[in-house]
Amino acid sequence: MTRHDDGHWETYNARQRDRPVRDLCRRALTLTGPGAGRTAVDLGCGAGRETEALLRAGWRVLAVDRGPALDIPANDLLTVLAAGFEELDGLPPADLVYAGYALPYQTRESFDRLWTVIRSALRPGGRVAVDVFGVHDSWAGDPTGTYLTADEARALADGLTIEHWHEVDAPGPAFSGPKHWHTFELIARRPQ
Repeated sequence: MTRHDDGHWETYNARQRDRPVRDLCRRALTLTGPGAGRTAVDLGCGAGRETEALLRAGWRVLAVDRGPALDIPANDLLTVLAAGFEELDGLPPADLVYAGYALPYQTRESFDRLWTVIRSALRPGGRVAVDVFGVHDSWAGDPTGTYLTADEARALADGLTIEHWHEVDAPGPAFSGPKHWHTFELIARRPQ
């Protein structure tokens, strides 16, 4: 089993149900305030931990994953789309697009195309909150992933206001075992 095959993600998602909501999502929710029926997109929703947090905060959520493993009761505020990133031609207008540790798991060509889709979906005042992998990451060089320099990662926010930026370049644990993490956390806001 490789880290990208369906069996890996099924096992990974099954073990994510009890973990806390990721810091990036909590930070984005602090910046955005209550959803009050506004629209959020959770790209790579997996087990749905962040989807649940968005719903609890009053957001209408589109949760997207190739193999969503959400254990959330159906409700009027949740739409689930089973699709890979390469299949997304567009997203609904959104006030928040969140993608925690999901976007790097696609080729650079697919990543660049999806980034255009994400930027096009942001409403005025809308935010994007993402983790992307850097070139020092242990997995860098894998042609099925996307790894950016700091300048490339910052350039994702050209024309947006960066509200949060954090770089990690250090060893740490991963689901598949210890590795060297090189990640950039980015929250950016589209001007009104």
